[in-house]
Amino acid sequence: MVKVLNTNKIKPVILFLFLITILLSGCGQATEQEQAPKKETETQKTEQLPPSPVEKIPAEERNTYDNVVIGARGEVQRRVMYDATYRQIDYPGGDVPSEVGACTDVVVRAYRNAGIDLQQLVHEDMQANFRQYPQNWGLNGTDSNIDHRRVPNLVRFFQRHGQTLTTSTDEDQLTEWQWGDVVFWRFSNGLDHCGIISDRTNEDRILLVIHNAGMAREEDCLNRWEITGHYRYP
Repeated sequence: MVKVLNTNKIKPVILFLFLITILLSGCGQATEQEQAPKKETETQKTEQLPPSPVEKIPAEERNTYDNVVIGARGEVQRRVMYDATYRQIDYPGGDVPSEVGACTDVVVRAYRNAGIDLQQLVHEDMQANFRQYPQNWGLNGTDSNIDHRRVPNLVRFFQRHGQTLTTSTDEDQLTEWQWGDVVFWRFSNGLDHCGIISDRTNEDRILLVIHNAGMAREEDCLNRWEITGHYRYP
């Protein structure tokens, strides 16, 4: 005798199994998404690159410009976030917290890695020649907390004590660009910006730049904005 199955009892079971299958499938997809590699950041890409020309030079044989590049690259490796807040800092050798900084702090820290303290140099030069520096902030004297962190002041210092070089990136001018140089730009909104020329290049042999306009990066951006200055110091 053949038993007839009670379909009224089967339907709930089938429905329950169907729902469990859907839920398990959804959890599996979520797990795969969570385990999927995250998109590489510019910093991660830099860290995975082979050693740069400067990095191949033994530390004891590096010159000032080599050490400037190494110091600037440290900003990228530490993932320094942009913060131009005015802060009370020591003098000389003062600095804002290492995890933050403005575009000028990239330059200042890069030079400190080469044993050159722009905070002190700019402060002393401004004390002796205050009216030779931009009078943009309504001040009657120097301020060692901020003077070296202002782009116009760095420009004037390099104009006075550094070598002024080409702002052109035409092919016949590329040899005048050297790693460790300082470049200044003007954004389309009129704000000034600066960075350190890297020892890495793009496919057209144009050097990359290490700068901070949000987070410290080493990237192909030399021609991204209007170049307003290019200096070599010392």
